[in-house]
Amino acid sequence: MFGKKLNTETRLLNGLKKSDHESFRKLFEQYSKPLYRFSLSYLKSNEGAEDVVQEVFIKIWDKRKDIDTGKSFQSYVFTIALNSVRKYFNKLAAANQLKHDIIASFSENSAKLDEQDDFEDYLRHLDTLINRMPEKRKEIFIGKKLDGKSQKELAEEFGITTKTVEYHITEAMKFLKEEFEKLRLGGMVFFYLFITKKN
Repeated sequence: MFGKKLNTETRLLNGLKKSDHESFRKLFEQYSKPLYRFSLSYLKSNEGAEDVVQEVFIKIWDKRKDIDTGKSFQSYVFTIALNSVRKYFNKLAAANQLKHDIIASFSENSAKLDEQDDFEDYLRHLDTLINRMPEKRKEIFIGKKLDGKSQKELAEEFGITTKTVEYHITEAMKFLKEEFEKLRLGGMVFFYLFITKKN
């Protein structure tokens, strides 16, 4: 039984190496659910796990001609998945640090900010405000401020001009500034965001 399954998989891999879409589809059907469960066990996020599965199979298709059919394909795909999970955690850590810096820049006494019981509330409030933005503005803001993309990259991604990208970022910052000033976090409001405004 195991040998039959292995032979079937080898045929699918040989088909994949020849860019056969049906072979790719069958491999996706075979491995997508186990990869999703594997990723979910680490990330505890449905969206994150789905992103990992998508990234794995994009890489498999891109590298299809280099796949060694003599080696375990299962080990190969799960190694890719684990590396994607690590990248996800690194990106999340970087985004959380940036959010920390944003909140700290709102405070007149940022040295003591981490000691405040409501610091986590500020972070949640920042997430809530970002999610209240119009969808395109939110995506552009996240792309620029949390993902570090340039205005040129975002303009190409959304099919708009760099001036329009700059407009959305400016409006997003104005909105956040006004909302955080209501919380009286005043002083150095948005200093950190303005540092990276250009590019």
